[in-house]
Amino acid sequence: MSNGFWDKLEKPFFVLAPMADVTDAAFRRMFAKYGKPDVTWTEFVSADGLCSLGREALLRDLMYSKEERPIVAQIFGSRPENIERVASLIADLGFDGIDINMGCPDRSIEKQGAGAAMIKNPKLAQEVILAVKQGSKGLPVSVKTRVGYNQIEIDEWIPKILETKPAALTIHARTRKEMSDVPARWEHVREVVHMAKGTGVLIIGNGDVADMKDARQRVMESGADGAMIGRSVFGNPWYFNESIDHLAIPLEERFRVMLEHTRLFLELLGDVKNFAVMKKHYKAYVNGFDGAKELRIQLMGAETIEDIEAYVANFLSKHSIATKGNGAV
Repeated sequence: MSNGFWDKLEKPFFVLAPMADVTDAAFRRMFAKYGKPDVTWTEFVSADGLCSLGREALLRDLMYSKEERPIVAQIFGSRPENIERVASLIADLGFDGIDINMGCPDRSIEKQGAGAAMIKNPKLAQEVILAVKQGSKGLPVSVKTRVGYNQIEIDEWIPKILETKPAALTIHARTRKEMSDVPARWEHVREVVHMAKGTGVLIIGNGDVADMKDARQRVMESGADGAMIGRSVFGNPWYFNESIDHLAIPLEERFRVMLEHTRLFLELLGDVKNFAVMKKHYKAYVNGFDGAKELRIQLMGAETIEDIEAYVANFLSKHSIATKGNGAV
């Protein structure tokens, strides 16, 4: 069976991690424009929710643009019948692939038997993967998980996933118990790479990647086919663009892009998401320069785009930083 776009990727490849309340449509479009990853993931979406009366609101999480391709929709759930229905919906929406979250440690997700709870129920995990395949109308199916629940369970857990032959398997190199509180151990990614040899399943390492140089080093040392990057991309839509010096991007350009991101968020999601969602991004955009702390404090208290624009313009004026074009940031 064809693995769709996965078969066409040059190795190593580098992908944008799915992150709740982060990788929304606005965030992803910024990366598609300034530093495109090889593959993009949506935020994870509840399969049960997509089968409920709340479906219309959740469909906004599956909004995407053609510039983001190849784009993978990530879902979670523990009811194979709902998972199969949602896989069919995702195929109809034109996505390039479907990914199943089997690693999220959020307690509310685990109470549903989903996310990292799947590690404790390999039989159900297999049923879920096969249900997605059944409903996917030929789209490639992938899985994202961890190396264990309370302890390392690679030998027991990973073969159960590999038996279902997903197109790709992303390994977060920590257990559920460890959350993100300890350093990721990429030697476990290497173990999974050896385990998957000959299966045709692509292995993607995930955890603590600092930058693209670090990503390439970790992939080389582990033998993984690619790396998935999450937290270190914050405030840096240029992240995957290796042709530019990220440290040399002028401050005025960073602010311009931050404001572009804000306007896009309001345009696409302002009616369904709280403006406070943007503030985690301001913490990352406004960092590492004189006066950053004071400006961050102002932005954290802002309630409108006009506030944000005024604070940025005032900062640039106060610090005598010239702006390009017509003077607008």
